[in-house]
Amino acid sequence: METEANRLDRDGGFPEQAFAFLNACGAMTAPLPRRFGGLGAGTEPEAGDAMLRLLRLVGHGSLAVGRLYEGHVNAIRLIVRYGTEAQQQRAAEDARAGHLFGIWVTDGSDPLRLLVADGGLLLQGGKLFASGARHVTRPLVTAQPEAGPPRMLVVPLGVDRHARDTLGGVHGMRGACTGSCDFTGVRPGEDAVIGAPGDYLRQPEFSAGAWRGIAVALGGIDRLVDALRDQLRARGRHEGPHQLVRIGEALIARETAAMWASRASRVAEQPGHAEGDVIAVVGLARIAAEQAALDVIRLVQRGLGLGVFLQDNPAERVMRDLATYLRQPAPDETLCEAAGWFTTRDLPA
Repeated sequence: METEANRLDRDGGFPEQAFAFLNACGAMTAPLPRRFGGLGAGTEPEAGDAMLRLLRLVGHGSLAVGRLYEGHVNAIRLIVRYGTEAQQQRAAEDARAGHLFGIWVTDGSDPLRLLVADGGLLLQGGKLFASGARHVTRPLVTAQPEAGPPRMLVVPLGVDRHARDTLGGVHGMRGACTGSCDFTGVRPGEDAVIGAPGDYLRQPEFSAGAWRGIAVALGGIDRLVDALRDQLRARGRHEGPHQLVRIGEALIARETAAMWASRASRVAEQPGHAEGDVIAVVGLARIAAEQAALDVIRLVQRGLGLGVFLQDNPAERVMRDLATYLRQPAPDETLCEAAGWFTTRDLPA
């Protein structure tokens, strides 16, 4: 994955080889419930630890692939959680056929609307920051109906879609092929609508899913810690006391993020936890992972010096990808809300 990611970062394009491998090894169907031939990873509580390890490994190979694969997992989870039995069965068939799912929920100046026209449903508007805009074939999108909360839909897409890749160029995560897609004029069937009005924003599921992004970011942290140790050893500088301090601090930061990721995944996946506990624990884990990643980036830059900013250094792309991947919305609000929740109660065991 890393070899392909380095090439795509320079030349552009979609990570075809990575997804061919993920499909061949069963990762694309792993999130499906076991009754549909999957492993239940990400959709059944007992397989939460397995999904954390899988996302972490994928993130180690390529954060861009990790972002796309995380979207695939998240979309399937929402369909399994809120969809009908027939919709779940269709999603399972599509996943087995090699379709890539994703979640596109960010609106631009022309928000996606769900209208009723000529006796059927009609979409107007589009989505921005759509990972795999020209390559995801089964995006789960949110659309605003004429009245009431947003609705979720799975919209089958082919090569004739009105989509384009990267919006004006991005600093990192170029391999995720993030862009925009215009759905104006698309007529989805009634069976494309997933769940009830407002299900996408329903808590704690809406906030709890962030732990899977944390797991992918943890893989990027792993890769940078590896790069720091490997390159210092190759230069014969790994025994200097200042470099040993950096290695030690990087390992501490990495393990801190790993422990928070594990805590968040278990609280989110195992039943019986209070809704507020789930949201707050995942929120704290998200901030802890961000702080750990930024610390590791700083330590790698100081430890390896100017050479780590050269494009042929494998750590250079990973730092850009990780810094971009971490830019999730409202970090200050997330931290304050979690701190407020646990001011009067302890974290769940």
